[in-house]
Amino acid sequence: MQNPAAPALRPDGRPLPWYREVTADQWRAFTACFLGWVLDGFDFTILTFILVDIERNFTVGAALAGALGTVTLLFRVVGGIGAGTAADRWGRKGPLMFSILWYSLLAFLSGFSTSYTMLFTFRAIFGIGMGGVWAAAMPLTIEHWPPRLRGLASGMLQSGWSWGFMLSTLVYTYIYPLVNTRPDFGWRVMFWIGILPALSLFWMMKKVKESPVWLARQQQLATVQKKDTVSLVRIFHRDMIGITIQTSLVMGAFIFSYHSLTFWYPTFLKSEHLAPLNFLVLFNAGSIIGAFLWGHLSESRLGRRGAAILAMLGGVVTIPLYLGTSSTLLLVGALLMGLTASGAWGVVPAYLTERYPTAVRGVGAGFAYHVGAGLGSFTPFVIGAMQDRGVALTHAMTICVVISCLLVAALMLMGPETRGREFVPSDDVPVTVGH
Repeated sequence: MQNPAAPALRPDGRPLPWYREVTADQWRAFTACFLGWVLDGFDFTILTFILVDIERNFTVGAALAGALGTVTLLFRVVGGIGAGTAADRWGRKGPLMFSILWYSLLAFLSGFSTSYTMLFTFRAIFGIGMGGVWAAAMPLTIEHWPPRLRGLASGMLQSGWSWGFMLSTLVYTYIYPLVNTRPDFGWRVMFWIGILPALSLFWMMKKVKESPVWLARQQQLATVQKKDTVSLVRIFHRDMIGITIQTSLVMGAFIFSYHSLTFWYPTFLKSEHLAPLNFLVLFNAGSIIGAFLWGHLSESRLGRRGAAILAMLGGVVTIPLYLGTSSTLLLVGALLMGLTASGAWGVVPAYLTERYPTAVRGVGAGFAYHVGAGLGSFTPFVIGAMQDRGVALTHAMTICVVISCLLVAALMLMGPETRGREFVPSDDVPVTVGH
């Protein structure tokens, strides 16, 4: 029997290129999840470009504008837990499609807001669908792909968010000026574009197959005529509560880091009288390359922990370039910060899904990711509040970036290495008799 950690071989004994090891079904699962995450990223990050419009239209300060990002992240917890629990009970594919439909509709409705309260409500409910996508999508892909390629799949999947951010940058740069014909219209169009992800559902419904690991689990349970404990309850049992707490804290630090880097970044660039396009394209290009790089390196002796720690420490070193005063240095810093602290996210899907067994993988990873999002959700508000109290935006961002990157490194070090763990239907999760 071939070692699952070894590369597949050609008939002549030479190893196959990694992309030839992935079957058509595995690529389709990846594509569905990748597109869901790209468009999710677009629908969230487009908000960062129109904060000034929202402040002006609804006469609110920076703290309340930042709170729109905070409330979305908080409600991701609801979506992550709900979709993760559904994904463990009824399969990964259905909750993924439902979540995409949900966030597309709420992004669209956000453009019709007539008050700050109405927009705040829509962005809160939008967060439910946003959270659901990650909780259902990541197990679907990671369980499809060969074990030795999980790190690569993880990096490429997580880079979808950066593709979404880059897409929102391009849309804002080239479409916003065309539609911004009056003060209360351009920002609305940016939200209305968010309905487009719903069109991908027709393809997913026909072409994407359910996770083979989840299906094997259901077949095993049917054979013994038993059902799993509700997965949300299971992750709080004595043998798993430590995993749940540690992974949630790790993700809180990751989210803290990312929003310290990105949420107010377009505003920072505008304050320096710089057009955001080149900087954000470089940042997200670096993030895409970095996610692939660190995901790939996480399959080496560095492992998931070593790759994430090294990337985050690189982010700390890059801060003077990322938030410097010279436009040339800022361009270099944008690329390097993308490669390091933002690229570190490439290890996250593999790391979280490997921490949990099959029966609770959807809700376990989804809970940790989105409770982490809840913990880190106050970052946009905190940085906005610091500005309202007289702290320069550059200083506020720097403080938060340093603290968050070091937190990620410390918390990853406290957890176990997961590289190479196998996914098996039986796992170590007990089953209970169904009624």
